[in-house]
Amino acid sequence: MSSGILKEPFSRRGVLRAGVASAAVAGVGGLVSACSSGSAGSSGSKVLNVLVFTDQASANKLSKLAAPFETAHPGYKVKFTGITGTDWNDFFSKLLTQIAAGNPPDIVSVATEGLQLFAAKGLAEPLDDYVKRDASQLKSYFADVHPALVEAMMYQGHLYELPTDFNAGNMFYSTSLFESAGVGRPADDWTKDDFYNIAKKIAAKGGSAVPYNWVVRLWGSWTSWMYANGGNLLTEGKWDGGDWLWKTFYPNDPAASGRKGGWRWGDPTANSAPVVESLDYMIQLQKEGLSGKPDVGGGATLQGLFASNKIGMSIGGGFWAGGLHNAGMKPDSFDVQYFPKWRSQRHLFGAGGYGILKSSKNKDLAWEFVKSLVSAKNLEVLIPGNTTTFPRKSMMTAERYSTTGPKNWHVFYDTLTKFPETAPIPAPPYYQAMAIALNKRTTEAMSSGKAKAALDGLQSDLETASKTG
Repeated sequence: MSSGILKEPFSRRGVLRAGVASAAVAGVGGLVSACSSGSAGSSGSKVLNVLVFTDQASANKLSKLAAPFETAHPGYKVKFTGITGTDWNDFFSKLLTQIAAGNPPDIVSVATEGLQLFAAKGLAEPLDDYVKRDASQLKSYFADVHPALVEAMMYQGHLYELPTDFNAGNMFYSTSLFESAGVGRPADDWTKDDFYNIAKKIAAKGGSAVPYNWVVRLWGSWTSWMYANGGNLLTEGKWDGGDWLWKTFYPNDPAASGRKGGWRWGDPTANSAPVVESLDYMIQLQKEGLSGKPDVGGGATLQGLFASNKIGMSIGGGFWAGGLHNAGMKPDSFDVQYFPKWRSQRHLFGAGGYGILKSSKNKDLAWEFVKSLVSAKNLEVLIPGNTTTFPRKSMMTAERYSTTGPKNWHVFYDTLTKFPETAPIPAPPYYQAMAIALNKRTTEAMSSGKAKAALDGLQSDLETASKTG
């Protein structure tokens, strides 16, 4: 997508909010006719309303791309509405207000952060029956998509979205800063101690660059260290169900073993020992001058600093490849490696997709729309310039990354295959309250230097949120 569509061109979530929108419009040409009724526009045409996480001016620019759909479906129109926000929790608040006001869209782009929120509120339409009906059409898609991504789109045994992209939390590094510090590429199984020693070497060189930096939010934050340390903010479990999906599409895939009906986030464990130890480590790095003061939000500032060679290492996903390239970095000026090992080398990820609202009068048409987006042809439109990671493994090629970098682009998808414990970020139905509390308590910990006290507060926040929903 053009940079003009985004106000935060480097943020993973910013990339998603515009990327899915542009794919939606450009990929609808192959849709088949649907028989559902629809809301009528001023001309009497039936309207398929698509809600986009962006400003209205950018959403309006997408309207011209609706022509293939409107040509294939005489009498139907596609309307794009943009909503802005600082991050997904802000977007969800505004969307829920719009729904409560009686103006729901047919389709909305929803990342991992909001899937359980909308499903638990009964706002999202399960896709199970549609997928079962069109299984033969979708077999090639599922055969090309890692089951971890599919399971992340399930809740209480039902599938609510088809993954259109994802990003795992890997470690990006500046090749020039590494070279100046006499450091080579870390091994695939590098450790927390290896990371620390590299940071010390970069710091010893002096200059304005900080060895490491990160952002305060659920994805791409100190939470990656928490996963590697064997901790989580919530008790992990799985919902029963989904057997039909795994038997139909992944009958002989070892990576599907143990998959069920989606992640079941249980009691809060925010002040457990592994979690406290992880945030304490961030405080230690900052006190030693090995890490900068983290910003709160989407990460645009962080990528800007990295692109200016002011950061040696930072957590990033596949969307960093396109973002850093667009910021002027040459393909060989940065690279990526798996996240370092602590007690484990477990990674976290976030995924994106489209949800159909239960209130839609155009469900059949909306499904054809959603289904079309996961074809290789339309995913090409969805992810221009490597601005996020393809869910289809076959689309990850050396040729694709030859113009943007990084050299070791295979890390993006191989994270899922090489580290089978890799899991989605914890995003329960009360995600909005959780995100606000996490940002507040993380900032508190970094300012006070007292991780345990801040995480005791977070534990209380999450206990309250989990009860009130």
